[in-house]
Amino acid sequence: MKRVSVPAGRLEPRSDAYPIVPTRGALEMSLEDFRAEAALWIVENAPRSLYGTRSGRFDGYWGGKKQPPVSEDVARWLAACVERGWTAPDWPTELGGGGLSRQHTEIISEILTELKLPPPLVGFGLAMIGPTLLDFGNDAQRAAHIPPIVRGEVRWCQGYSEPGAGSDLASLATRAVRDGDDFVIDGQKVWTSHADKSDWIFALVRTNPDAKKQSGITFILIDMSTHGVSTRPIELISGSSPFCEVFFENVRVPAANVVGQVDHGWTVAKALLGYERSMIGAAMGGQLRDAEADLVARARRALDAPSGQLPSALTRDEIADLAMDEACFNVTVQRVIEGMKGGKKPGSESSILKVVGSALKQRRFDLAVKIAGPESQGWEGDAFAADDLSLTRDWLRSRGNTIEGGTSEVQLNIIAKHVLGLP
Repeated sequence: MKRVSVPAGRLEPRSDAYPIVPTRGALEMSLEDFRAEAALWIVENAPRSLYGTRSGRFDGYWGGKKQPPVSEDVARWLAACVERGWTAPDWPTELGGGGLSRQHTEIISEILTELKLPPPLVGFGLAMIGPTLLDFGNDAQRAAHIPPIVRGEVRWCQGYSEPGAGSDLASLATRAVRDGDDFVIDGQKVWTSHADKSDWIFALVRTNPDAKKQSGITFILIDMSTHGVSTRPIELISGSSPFCEVFFENVRVPAANVVGQVDHGWTVAKALLGYERSMIGAAMGGQLRDAEADLVARARRALDAPSGQLPSALTRDEIADLAMDEACFNVTVQRVIEGMKGGKKPGSESSILKVVGSALKQRRFDLAVKIAGPESQGWEGDAFAADDLSLTRDWLRSRGNTIEGGTSEVQLNIIAKHVLGLP
């Protein structure tokens, strides 16, 4: 792959943004020609202040009415890519996407990763509910919800887990009762990421309490501003909290917001979980790419070895062992991405990415804390470097990686049953 370079003489985005190569013409050129044109457009239009600011797959603007862009450059980068359809390059053009293939989308992603540029837009709208609506939504739902997702106008959260239905999601009790053209919803969701910052929530509700667990469940879209919807943050051991509780009290939601069929939402829910676990695995793969360099740098500081071979053979062995496992994982993630280029949807195999990616991320932070020693035990104050304080909190936060998005125990059962065919 030809390396992307940034023109040294251009310090600001083009004033005549967007015109370099029309997206619809991209399908007529070779992938290598598209890569060259896409790289040129990106380096001509991405604000220089954003270069080098990305470390993970979900670094970037999450969109929504409650969280405006953090800077003019972020807003300008979003506007440029929205105009081009590159917030969702492989979604239909009539819904605001770029109309490209998965191969083209991956090329754009590779260029952004190489330049350490954040995507113009990230979040559950693009990664989870958008693809699910493209698969299961009707024309009215797609027309109503996909364009605002593409433009970053609406931020979504996921209403699945409940206090009594975490690993056993099908035991959910949030109830929706039909009343004319509406459903009236009562219940509670928990561990809802970024619910306090979101505009809409896609949720599972029980519409038939007399049916089997997996039956009688309906997938429905709920405006978070609806009367009776409230949120409350959950404090985590790391001191920060993306998670919330969501409460529904006599919430009226149009029946037109049901995705798929009433009482048959489990099929939609499982499809979305495939997208979620692929998203989590890919995100962790992106975070793990620079893990070796980060651990080596941390070991050099801890061992006072600014150059040459690390003096501790045990530390060298532990870093190399983790790096090899992470390299294998990233190759696997890439194979999954390659398979999706042909239109394949995430299936039960996505559970493998979730299990392995979660475990690797925890191993990485465990090793980083071990290398840092006492410097990793700070919580606040000037006695510790900011990087070490961040490590402490990130290590504590990683304890939740094997729980969120489906516990490792449940994922192993899925792998055993649906991938390996075990009884």
